[in-house]
Amino acid sequence: MKKIINALFAAVVLLSSAGALQASGGALQSSAAVATAAADTGMLIEPMDIVTVAAPLRPDVRPVTLAQLEDQLRRPELQASLGKGSIAVVYPNVEEPFRSAFLAMIQGIEDRIKLRVRAYPVDPHVDTTDLNNTLKRSGTKVVIALGRQGLSATAGLDREISVLAGGVLLLSESENVTGISMTPDPAMLFSRLRLLLPELRRIIVVYNPQKSDWLIKLAREAAKAQNLELSAYVAADLASAAKLYSQLIASADNRHDAIWLPHDSTTVEESTILPLVLKESWNSNLPLFSSNVLHVKKGALFAMLPDNVELGRTLAASAMGVIAGDVRRRPLVPLRELQTAINLRTASHIGLNLGALQQRSFDFVYPQP
Repeated sequence: MKKIINALFAAVVLLSSAGALQASGGALQSSAAVATAAADTGMLIEPMDIVTVAAPLRPDVRPVTLAQLEDQLRRPELQASLGKGSIAVVYPNVEEPFRSAFLAMIQGIEDRIKLRVRAYPVDPHVDTTDLNNTLKRSGTKVVIALGRQGLSATAGLDREISVLAGGVLLLSESENVTGISMTPDPAMLFSRLRLLLPELRRIIVVYNPQKSDWLIKLAREAAKAQNLELSAYVAADLASAAKLYSQLIASADNRHDAIWLPHDSTTVEESTILPLVLKESWNSNLPLFSSNVLHVKKGALFAMLPDNVELGRTLAASAMGVIAGDVRRRPLVPLRELQTAINLRTASHIGLNLGALQQRSFDFVYPQP
């Protein structure tokens, strides 16, 4: 049973929504292989040992095998022509489990525009000049760049080709990128938290401004809109973060306060800071939630993760807007196409007993009831 539980949760780690594809399940992925793929894609902060399984098929997504989708993407004459131009997708040429996540995004793109798109898998050292020429010959007006590798490949494109980014975990306003970050929208995180803990009054977060300033600005607005106080503390290094967490948790009110762990590699460093925060919050019965779904298995109360098919649909809608003449420059936005995972053991520990109906409101439950 434990192996089954771990396998099911691992499907979450694959950035989810790859359930739209019939990916093969049960194959062990070594941490070294995952680390290499993660570095190429930019989609995970920290590699973990993963068991790959097929996530359940969603009823609103047409069933298609991975082989069928790959075959469709290899057909060069199939493209999305929306009157005034075409949409193309550039994505990393990586192995499973990450490949299925990108293909699920592509499936969502095609579901939205009702046409096939030209999709170009790119390697780390892709010839950007050749890619630019290929896209121009096919009449491409908008490129949806998936993953850090896909986004890097578009750096040398002509200015008349618009680029929308998606499937990249960490982006900031300073990168001058339009698109959707893989960081969950704080407003949606806080809303779910309020549903679980109606007496909540304050959210505590420790962050590095160089990495998370844009996100904290959004979080302040989201907290205010939901009548919550956001207590944000700056830490520029691991030592400062560790000291702050110890002080804040010791003085927190476990009935009205909660700790939020954003995607911040300084203040939520995986090998030192995370174990410390998890242990001290557990001992204090202080609710802790995260933007990183990997933390749910380790003891966070809940986290949100990408719905890759829905993300693809949203990216396609934005691309269609550009084709239709919407040329306004939009800032990077956080991810709103989300699913939710919860840790029932942690919920019970802090006195939150979720019935069967409440449990069904979560897409992934750990450990399995």
